[in-house]
Amino acid sequence: MNLPTKNQKLIDWVNECAEMMTPDAVVWCDGSEAEYQKMADIMVDAGLATRLKKRPNSLLFRSDPSDVARVENRTYIASKTKEAAGPTNNWIDPAELKATMKELYKGCMKGRTMYVIPFSMGPVGSNISKIGVEITDSPYVVMNMHTMTRVGTKVLDALGADGEYIPCLHSIGKPLAEGEDDGGLWPCAPLDKKYIAHFPEERLIWSYGSGYGGNALLGKKCLALRIASAQARDEGWMAEHMLILKLTNPEGVEKHVAAAFPSACGKTNLAMLVPTIPGWKVETVGDDIAWMKFGDDGKLYAINPEAGFFGVAPGTSMDSNPNAMESIKKDTIFTNVALTEDGDVWWEDIGYPAPGKLIDWKGNEWEQGKSEGPSSHPNSRFTAKASNCPSIASNWEDPKGVPIDAFLFGGRRPSVIPLVHEADSWAHGTFMGSIVGSEVTAAALDLKAGTIRRDPMAMLPFCGYNMGEYFQHWIDLGKQDGVQLPKVFFVNWFRKTDDGQWLWPGFGENSRVLEYIFNRCDGKAKTVDTPIGKMPAKGELSLPEGVTQEDMDELLSVDLDGWKKEVADIKANHYPKFGDKLPKELAVFLDSLEKKLNA
Repeated sequence: MNLPTKNQKLIDWVNECAEMMTPDAVVWCDGSEAEYQKMADIMVDAGLATRLKKRPNSLLFRSDPSDVARVENRTYIASKTKEAAGPTNNWIDPAELKATMKELYKGCMKGRTMYVIPFSMGPVGSNISKIGVEITDSPYVVMNMHTMTRVGTKVLDALGADGEYIPCLHSIGKPLAEGEDDGGLWPCAPLDKKYIAHFPEERLIWSYGSGYGGNALLGKKCLALRIASAQARDEGWMAEHMLILKLTNPEGVEKHVAAAFPSACGKTNLAMLVPTIPGWKVETVGDDIAWMKFGDDGKLYAINPEAGFFGVAPGTSMDSNPNAMESIKKDTIFTNVALTEDGDVWWEDIGYPAPGKLIDWKGNEWEQGKSEGPSSHPNSRFTAKASNCPSIASNWEDPKGVPIDAFLFGGRRPSVIPLVHEADSWAHGTFMGSIVGSEVTAAALDLKAGTIRRDPMAMLPFCGYNMGEYFQHWIDLGKQDGVQLPKVFFVNWFRKTDDGQWLWPGFGENSRVLEYIFNRCDGKAKTVDTPIGKMPAKGELSLPEGVTQEDMDELLSVDLDGWKKEVADIKANHYPKFGDKLPKELAVFLDSLEKKLNA
């Protein structure tokens, strides 16, 4: 066989995997359009995908109902010691986990093809980018990796004969028995046989038993956050669960903002925001992940390591995110949404009524107002090319990255957290990021939606090592000589009145908060010092239509009793988890906050 690489280490690993999993054939992916179409044909012919008549080059997939989201309780950080994984990660001894998984992998690709996907996270050749190679038996994964990363021969060329890559091994699980019917759904292993395993010291990822996005597209959360965060700590950079947007004011001055929100809390909407303020422009650099390194000028430069969007469909509409809706008109993979009679897709809160009878995400007939349950899974997804997005920034693939001026943290909080406040310093911003709390969403399979959980820097499910050490890494970055660090802000678009009405309209009106942050980066907007940080002075934030000054006063108030409860919860239930790994600076900030609130 004429192999497309001379990297002997890679060739040996591929051969070793093939020997263990005994596929019928091995195919090295070249990243071509012809290859993408071949994968689509395979899935359509097998009854696992439906072509959409209304959307060119687009398909709908339905997963097994047990395989619809990240499985956090089956996701492991198998570092050499339990302490290295830390209290917020599931840990298994790496030798024990490998032994278990090797048994599962034995012969698991019999009757299937093994695909070898060379991919680059970030522009090929950028000094911030990393190369991975995913082995999989899922054409669905091949197609999604085509969209989400840079795949193919150009990556192998950049890797060369002795370049470093991150090995990523994936299988959907044991093949179906002869004559067994999968009901038109992709096969997957039962929950207790699913494993999403990371070996941070070896820079290695093994996944078994799931075909769902974050568990199977190993370039995404597995490499881009869990493994990359460990690399970033060791190499002095940042791998963060952050969108990146480019903000241009009416005078043509540009700034770049990176923002961390837990999944399904409006990250994609903010990254693709259409401003309501005349003359302002928001452009998309990335909607989910940011890798950042210091440039020669001391600023943090960020790339989006991904090449596409893996967005939550329900709630996406022309009102909430017109740029996303334009992005998914063609070349899109839809997963677990409803199918219309005329060959289009539909989901809850898409902005218009369901057009007649649908086939729901489980393959059953569904009628709005008559059928039980939603037509689309709450965590149903679209995978779309970033290059198809109307708001994509011209510099989104700049290999040098874009200079970051501000960090935002946020989550879904109906009360307590104000619309926007600013950290007093980088270390104080680290403290603010470390106490982020948000309502749990449908993106996490095994947690009750609606409850509040702490999700520091929106990295709780994605940090590949001890989170106490992760906080320390942030603080240490701020102590370096000659660095120009971004200003840090906390935002909350989700405040509600006592009777459950939204206090802030959100969506495009969030541009008013971005305008304020832009001005703060230039030192222009006035602030008021409060116990929780700097708040906008009265009149510094313009009022959207329908928002009264009374509403704004409420949105920018400091709820002393609410914050005292926050402090009590952090002291009792959050910070103690990290034991002696919690940086002393963070404990000092918490004590200081408590004293200020009591004063």
